Parts: sequence; structure tokens; C-alpha cells
Amino acid sequence: MALPQEKYYTIEDIYNLPDGQRAELIDGHIYMMAPPMRIHQKLVSQFTKVIGTYIDAKHGDCEVYPAPFAVFLNEDDRNYVEPDISVICDKNKLDERGCNGAPDWIIEIASPSNPQNDYGIKLFKYRTAGVREYWIVNPRTKTVMVYDLEADEKSNQYGFDENVPVCIYEDFNIKVADLLL
Repeated sequence: MALPQEKYYTIEDIYNLPDGQRAELIDGHIYMMAPPMRIHQKLVSQFTKVIGTYIDAKHGDCEVYPAPFAVFLNEDDRNYVEPDISVICDKNKLDERGCNGAPDWIIEIASPSNPQNDYGIKLFKYRTAGVREYWIVNPRTKTVMVYDLEADEKSNQYGFDENVPVCIYEDFNIKVADLLL
């Protein structure tokens, strides 16, 4: 007797979703995305502004993109994510559809409906794809988990009222509480 086969989805399935429906694709599994809360959107907006201002002031080559922004992590048709914030320093990874390969820095605002995606599944995918730095910002616990994936996967947890050092930039810190004023 044959075992039942699990259905795997592709990037084509993501692009065929009804207008307005957002989802991510990880290893052929679709994860539907609920509409974000107001604090989520405020944090995304403020992070984008603060990071963009820093990059511009330093005349940097990196670019910051808020979601929805397509990131094709692997050279396959079974992985498509939309990180809340993507910082890409290699412009050769960018095309009209989004980013092909790992961004240098990803920030996810933890979703109350499925935090296991951010703390488990995405951490693993981002690490193996070559993301250099990964932050999980949790408005419910007012914490920021910082994963320096270049430094032997060093991680630290910070409170919203602390200066959080950015690993890929030596002289850049962000205090999340200041973003919420």
C-alpha cells in the first residue's frame, strides 16, 4: 500500500494567490499571513526610517526594504519569504521581483499567532541561507533577540529600553523604545 503523499507548493502557487492574500513558502509549505497589528506596522515603518537614515548618512551601499518584499532564499522554487525588514548590501542580488539570495540583515516583528515560525523555522532557514544578522522583535514581551550568524551564531536578548547593537555595523545602535514614541 502506498503512503499518502504530502502536497508541496511552489513560488508559482504564491503568485497565484488571490489579490491581497499574503503568504510565505518554506520548503514547499505555505504559511498564510494574517494582517499585521498597528504596533507591528509602526515598528516596521520606524525601523525602515532609522536604518535608511543611518545608511544614507554613512553613504553606504546597502538598501533597506520593508515588507511586502520578496526574498527568494534558495535557488529553488520552494522558498519565498517576506521578512518585515530586509537589508541587502550586494545589489547583484536585487532584481525587479525582489532579492535573490540571503539579505545581510533581517528583522522580523514576532507574530502573536505563530511565534514558532520566527524563533524556529525562519531562524533555521535564514542561518542556512547565509543571512548575516537576524533580529526578532517581540512587542508582547518587549524584547529583541539578536542573532549574529557570522560570529559562531552568537545571540543576545535585549529589552526595548536598551541600546541594541547592530552586528553588521560597528557604530550603530537602536533603542526600540525610542521608535515607539
